[in-house]
Amino acid sequence: MMTILLVIIYASFISLGLPDSLLGSAWPLMYMDLQVSVSYAGIISIVVSCGTIISSFFSVKVIRRFGTGKVTAVSVLMTAIALLGFSVSRNFIFLCLLSIPLGLGAGSVDAALNNFVALHYKARHMSWLHCFWGIGASIGPIIMSYYLNKRSWSSGFRTIGFIQCVLVVILFASLPIWKKIEKNQSDMNDDENSDLGFRELLKIEGSKYAFLAFFFYCSLESTCGLWGSSFMVFNRGISPEIAARWISLFYMGITFGRFISGFLMIKVSCSKMIQIGQGIVTVSLLLMILPLSDMFLRIALFSTGVGCAPVFPCLIHQTPEKFGAKMSQAMIGVQMACAYTSITLMPPLFGLIADNISISLYPYFLFISLIFMIVMTEGLRKVDNAA
Repeated sequence: MMTILLVIIYASFISLGLPDSLLGSAWPLMYMDLQVSVSYAGIISIVVSCGTIISSFFSVKVIRRFGTGKVTAVSVLMTAIALLGFSVSRNFIFLCLLSIPLGLGAGSVDAALNNFVALHYKARHMSWLHCFWGIGASIGPIIMSYYLNKRSWSSGFRTIGFIQCVLVVILFASLPIWKKIEKNQSDMNDDENSDLGFRELLKIEGSKYAFLAFFFYCSLESTCGLWGSSFMVFNRGISPEIAARWISLFYMGITFGRFISGFLMIKVSCSKMIQIGQGIVTVSLLLMILPLSDMFLRIALFSTGVGCAPVFPCLIHQTPEKFGAKMSQAMIGVQMACAYTSITLMPPLFGLIADNISISLYPYFLFISLIFMIVMTEGLRKVDNAA
């Protein structure tokens, strides 16, 4: 039963990754068809992020009321409807409205499934879970590029929307399995301490370290991915076509790293995996900073992804260990909100720095994010509230 559910959860995380890179892939053609400025993609992105942040904050109440299975099924249904809506829309305002359920659905799935896996499966499955997200995020642009060759971005959204619909059917069919497993932890949901608000959570020892660790990790990952190509083009003189291919090495590194990390976690603790990953990122960023050949830059991008790979899943999986199983859903909901807040704020912040000072500060900005992340994770390593 648990194996069947794990397969469904893996498929859900592929589904979670599929839409994440669609907008960026399709926008060069979309904005012309919509007759809006190229910068308007940022507006859609912000609407999606705001929806994700809100649903992450309130996920603990929603999941406690309806259960992980129902929340996941309905959330994926929301993303499917939103994507199918994207496929028929030729109005920018309508796209912004559709972005609301897209963000709300993504945040709920993320918080619900991360907590469920942290409670019911071993750490290696958490790493592989996020590896499957990387697979979805990689497949999305491939599907979209096929349709962009036919100048039909709407067909790309429609295809992903139909894939989501298939998953919705599977999720609703699996609800009896979810109910049977969640019934065994109903005593956990009845505990009044598991429904604390944000202010109460901040008072728990180590919670600030946990929240800020996610914030600075996502600052590093999202800024690296968004501005890597621009750094290569404007600072290293690399052509846009080659830069676009090279930045994919970063995401390949994350996907590969999470696959390998799953095996390493059989013997290595989450805290040690986080430290190993941070060490790899440190060396990688030094390779970016030093005046070395472009070959070392490619190595640095891939190894930065490999170093980032274990951090996010390990931080999530150790949440029940650090704060107790009864508090984990509330904690993970806020952690996801902090992660998406960082994704919303930090890449634009570096954009302002690049625009007003120099894009050459790219690896230094990443290094500062890394230093803050290390401080937070080391503070979190000493925390033990679970007892």
